[in-house]
Amino acid sequence: MNIYVGNLPYDTGEADLQTAFAPYGSITRARIVTDRESGRSRGFGFVEMASDDEGRAAIEAMNGTKMGGRTLVVNEARPRA
Repeated sequence: MNIYVGNLPYDTGEADLQTAFAPYGSITRARIVTDRESGRSRGFGFVEMASDDEGRAAIEAMNGTKMGGRTLVVNEARPRA
């Protein structure tokens, strides 16, 4: 399951994202989206969990929690339009 994680602090790295989601299951990939020109984080990222059940557990547990003083928005990622 691919999970969208929004409202991330700009200094969050991919390792931080993996650490935050690791208690909920096996992570296939964690990625922070960065600006192409500056290389700076755009404040959101994606976490791929090995199973849908683990993904749903992570969404339920992480949505609305705080990271670096910011309230996270966590939900199932939608395909690009």
